[in-house]
Amino acid sequence: MRIGIVCPYSFDTFGGVQIHVVDLADALRSRGHHVAVLAPAEDETALPDYVTSVGRAVPIPYNGSVSRLSFGPVTAARVRRWLREQELDVVHVHEPGTPSASLLALAYAEVPVVATFHTAQTRSLALAAAGGVLRPFMEKIAARVAVSEYARDTLVQHQGGEPVIIPNGVDVGRYAAARARPEWQGDPTVAFVGRLDEERKGFAVLAEAWPRILAAHPGARLLVVGGGDLDEARAALGEAAGSALLLGRVDDAEKADALASADLYVAPNTRGESFGIVLVEAMAAGAPVLASDLGAFRSVLGGGEFGALFANRDADDLARQAIELLGDPDRRAAYVARAETAVRRYDWSTVAAQILEVYETVVRS
Repeated sequence: MRIGIVCPYSFDTFGGVQIHVVDLADALRSRGHHVAVLAPAEDETALPDYVTSVGRAVPIPYNGSVSRLSFGPVTAARVRRWLREQELDVVHVHEPGTPSASLLALAYAEVPVVATFHTAQTRSLALAAAGGVLRPFMEKIAARVAVSEYARDTLVQHQGGEPVIIPNGVDVGRYAAARARPEWQGDPTVAFVGRLDEERKGFAVLAEAWPRILAAHPGARLLVVGGGDLDEARAALGEAAGSALLLGRVDDAEKADALASADLYVAPNTRGESFGIVLVEAMAAGAPVLASDLGAFRSVLGGGEFGALFANRDADDLARQAIELLGDPDRRAAYVARAETAVRRYDWSTVAAQILEVYETVVRS
């Protein structure tokens, strides 16, 4: 099958959607399908050979983050040319309501279109205002996919339609093969992964809790992975900054090793999460998880069966539960054992097969 995948967000700065698109493309290519990807990107030399750039993107603040999008007549011309040259059987657009390459591909596609929705934000003036404008484009979609119940609720509320739920995928084997790096570890080690300059990733909540955790476990190390201002992060930790190792932005292999090095992975995200892919990555790497009780995180953790949950934005509750977990290796081991089985449903071998079924259905019809 000839499959085209369109990402609205720039490949110059990777986030969850971009990672999903690349991993899906690799999973489909490994099954013998022709896959072409279209996305904004300024540095075309760094792209995989199956990715075509629609040009540079501009940063747009949205939903507590900054999205880098590409739109306009030049982008539109490149989208049309790519669709014509690829001779696709199906086009798979991600976040088609975003004013970027995905919306343009949806507008110009003359083959069946599958759309995946990642956003979870039930209260949004922007989405509500755009509903009427987007409706003619959304009617072209042959099949809708939501990555979680929370992404589904956002779609149904603002645009209608009934999507099938297919979760984000993870290369479980890659994370399971990761190895702890002794030079990164403390006694014990607590890990955080997320962009430091995005409030919704919750590093400030963890920084507030960290001195209490360190007082209870004086040998502890905070292993921090993610881009942003490292000096600001150290300042947020205050006198406890000396116990933290800030790696900054790392590649996938280093991220997996960081998770495998953790005695506890903490996800203090405060809002705007539709799924929680990093929780699955941590579970696959063998790290017990403590996460804020966002609906999406609660779902991934089975309501507390595969990891612990603390009250969102509550640094005291985070500290209390982290201290208890770090002092209870049997409880942490039980979480890891149960999570090892739970993560298999997110492996790309399962997720890609589900997405292929959707493609085959719309192509046949």
